[in-house]
Amino acid sequence: MFKKVILAEDFQGENHGIAETLHEKLAIEELQNELYCDKVFTRLKVALKNNAPFELLVTDLFFEEDHIDRKITSGRELIKAARALQPNLKIIVHSMENNPLQINTLFKEHKINGYVCKGRNGMIELVNAINEVFHNRTYVSPQVNLTAANNTIELDDFDRSILKELANGLTKKEVSDKFKRENKTPNSESTIDKRISKLYDEYETKNTTSLLFKLAKEGKI
Repeated sequence: MFKKVILAEDFQGENHGIAETLHEKLAIEELQNELYCDKVFTRLKVALKNNAPFELLVTDLFFEEDHIDRKITSGRELIKAARALQPNLKIIVHSMENNPLQINTLFKEHKINGYVCKGRNGMIELVNAINEVFHNRTYVSPQVNLTAANNTIELDDFDRSILKELANGLTKKEVSDKFKRENKTPNSESTIDKRISKLYDEYETKNTTSLLFKLAKEGKI
């Protein structure tokens, strides 16, 4: 089992509850927990410098703002910084986020090793995830369907340029006219309409407003 683990969770009660459960269920020799990402990163740096690196980071994604000035304000930023500092560090995310697309991005872009959704069985799953990751296997909460994320259309520059203009209040015809003036291609109204209609279907929305809202919520635009 991992001998040295660090936990990043900004709710004190939950932080201590997770730490106590992991102490009870797993034979981890050293488990440190912090409420702030900056402090976690500092501990990672000091441990690495002292040739006693942490083996596993367990982190939430969302950290609420308070009166403390912070440089690293989210779990994603912490994961990115930790990966750059210590590429072989094992990382498990423990969060309320259940969007397959967002979770898939964490695996693909940030190379996390496990993902556990907080919830009724969250602590059981977290223990299972740590065991799996220790044995060099990945873990994803059973309720998360990453296959759905793999089937989702990724927005390209053309999509984003259309969506930007629609967000600014232009109609599809006005977007087409603007693209033609700027010599952007493709620029036909029918092509723009077909692309937006496909995005409506893919993201299960019925109009531009709801499409833009959903994409913004998912961090796609």
